[in-house]
Amino acid sequence: MTQATHPTAPSAAPRWKQPIVLLFVMAAAMPISFATWSALLNNFVIDVAQFDGSDIGWLHTVREIPGFLAIGVIVLLLLFKEQFLGLLSLLLLGVATAVTAWFPTFGGIMIITLLSSIGFHYYETVNQSLQLQWLPKKDAPRIMGKLLATGSAATLVSYGLIVVLWDPLGLTYNIVYMVAGGVTSVIAIAAMVLFPSFAAPNPQLKKFVLRRRYWLYYVLQFMAGARRQIFVVFAGFMMVERFGFDVHEVTGLFLITLTSNIFIAPLIGRAVGRFGERRTLLFEYCGLVTVFSLYGGIYYFGWGVVIASTLYVIDNLLFAMALALKTYFQKIADPQDIAPTAAVAFTINHIAAVFLPAGLGYLWLISPAAVFGLAASFAAGSFCLALLIPRHPEPGFETIFQRRLMTGAAE
Repeated sequence: MTQATHPTAPSAAPRWKQPIVLLFVMAAAMPISFATWSALLNNFVIDVAQFDGSDIGWLHTVREIPGFLAIGVIVLLLLFKEQFLGLLSLLLLGVATAVTAWFPTFGGIMIITLLSSIGFHYYETVNQSLQLQWLPKKDAPRIMGKLLATGSAATLVSYGLIVVLWDPLGLTYNIVYMVAGGVTSVIAIAAMVLFPSFAAPNPQLKKFVLRRRYWLYYVLQFMAGARRQIFVVFAGFMMVERFGFDVHEVTGLFLITLTSNIFIAPLIGRAVGRFGERRTLLFEYCGLVTVFSLYGGIYYFGWGVVIASTLYVIDNLLFAMALALKTYFQKIADPQDIAPTAAVAFTINHIAAVFLPAGLGYLWLISPAAVFGLAASFAAGSFCLALLIPRHPEPGFETIFQRRLMTGAAE
């Protein structure tokens, strides 16, 4: 990368070398590895290592440790610029994904998963920070929606190739992992070479930041992490364990979700801009309470694969609305707090992720419905918390309590 340039300053560089283009390149590159790894994971661990519910819980606990330690990004920012650290993390994700099938044992899978997870979580931490710094507040929801759609499109291509070519070409886990990881790695290296180094619009604090006025954002991040873990770990595992989905069938289900997301994610971004973060998040959490409750009904009432598949797709679409939580923070944050708070928020988001997958893996062996019931309770708690978000949040007006205090002071 060449000399640093300000991301919002006029530039003689070609349009394709602008920071927003880099965001879209990274948005496309990351899912090629991560989504492919996720699509094959449940079948891979069951086929090659005979995982059960407890084993998959432990795997995801290990996978989430780097997320819990995302606060380490603050230390690394003393050594690297954010942009370079993000691309370096993306490269690690690609390389680790490429060699995943080389370690077909419980211990090997755990180690390579830890490495790929370091790349993924550190990339996501830095990427979120760069988005909030480089995108203007008025355009951020709309552009974030397009970034989500770009990631969905890249994932759609990856999944589509798996569905179409898995059986005809007799693909193996090793071939698919190596191709996907290799493509991500090449894109990361090319981005390092071709894009200039963009200076931060606002110098970022390179120390631990935990501010009282961000408390609602922190709590919502914790709840989101707990809820998301239950979905990521157990919803897909249910499709394989209970309904016997094969690789191409699981991937086909993902394809439906991704096709929908390509069109819906930009609309979600526009909806956040029009209706605000409060209403968007309330809609998301209400929907998640319903979906997780119905997941439990699959076990209580014996509902079939069509209902389960439909719920899975709706679940994924609702999670896309989480971009409203990012823009809520962008509106209330001091500009210099974005990078360190992104790291702190990722750590908070993954507190539950460290112990929930392993613990709930044992509960899964007793009652899968209870696992989804717990997720519904987390969503209900998030709904109550989202009621505290103002219609127009800003610094000093982070929750509705500030409005009440100001009203009281005026009286």
